[in-house]
Amino acid sequence: MNLTFYGNTCYIRNLTVDDAEEMVQLLVRNREYWAVYEPRHQDSYFTAMVQREKIRESIYQARENREYSFGIFEHESNKMIGHISIYGIKRLPFLSALVGYSIDEACVGKGIATEAVQLVVAFGFEQLHLHRIEAYVSPRNIGSIRVLEKSSFLKEGLLREFLYINGVWEDHFQYALLEGEF
Repeated sequence: MNLTFYGNTCYIRNLTVDDAEEMVQLLVRNREYWAVYEPRHQDSYFTAMVQREKIRESIYQARENREYSFGIFEHESNKMIGHISIYGIKRLPFLSALVGYSIDEACVGKGIATEAVQLVVAFGFEQLHLHRIEAYVSPRNIGSIRVLEKSSFLKEGLLREFLYINGVWEDHFQYALLEGEF
């Protein structure tokens, strides 16, 4: 199943095992940059073998309608510049999911992450028929907070000591967008 959604600055496409090498390059380029807000990974995570397996698992999860993982690509070069997922999909009585994303440090501040979030949100509401999409973000991650707020997500609260990142329990804001607000 090929899912591709086009925006003005980027497009998102579901990942295939052929994307593993390019995913590794993206991960390696951003290893230190992303580690500020995400748990550090073992060296084996940054290998094509592990990324192929992660992509295979995401393909299985998509078939089961539980998760959809996309690469974020530049229009001109078709280069992978990030990744975004809609995951933790719950059916009635919830009809909800989570969105998570990371953008290449070299592409920050260009509106690409905002557009990718808007594309995946449209997919969630229009094709998956969700009622609610949530996102968790570190209070220190001002750029990601801006992405969510530009995408009409509303801050609903603070999740205290929510995520264990690099030896420290970190608080996170919970943001959400409802189908009727989309």
